[in-house]
Amino acid sequence: MDLQGVNIGYALTGSFCTFKETIEQIKKLVELKANVYPVFSFNSQNINTRFGMAKDFMEQVEEITGNKIIKTIEQAEPIGPKNFLDIFIIAPCTGNTLAKMNNGICDTPVLMASKAHIRNNKPVIIAISTNDALGANMENIGSMMNKKNIYFVPFGQDDYLKKPKSIVAHFDKIQETIKYALKGEQIQPILIEYS
Repeated sequence: MDLQGVNIGYALTGSFCTFKETIEQIKKLVELKANVYPVFSFNSQNINTRFGMAKDFMEQVEEITGNKIIKTIEQAEPIGPKNFLDIFIIAPCTGNTLAKMNNGICDTPVLMASKAHIRNNKPVIIAISTNDALGANMENIGSMMNKKNIYFVPFGQDDYLKKPKSIVAHFDKIQETIKYALKGEQIQPILIEYS
């Protein structure tokens, strides 16, 4: 896939268990010569978990992309007027972020960046990762799927026995999702079983 020179906004929100996977996808995009501009939510910047230290994730992403992380609402706002991104990805996108997007709430750098990018009538990709996708957030997922310029990375139930309402995107489908979204198409199928 030819992504050379494509300007990609890449946002991480607080589904920390998926950070290793999503950082691998950032590496692959950079290897394909895409320009990746990272954005971290406040929680991603500040919460340390059993999956790793926030500072370490940020340093790793800056080293891979060669770009400073957008960390504040003020830093994210110029994405709109400068209009320099071709596509914007939220991977992982928590249920909290998705619910706020669906309801027009803009109180984090990721939400401001996505709002600023959407105003330019360009694609936004969501790689969902939430324990309540088939519960409280199902309505938000359905509503976002019906919005213009919103595309989903294919997803599935990651542990239907222990977490029957949980959904996680197939992060290895991000590149292909980008290819389709840049043409204004939703990759299919959206629902893919986890093996």
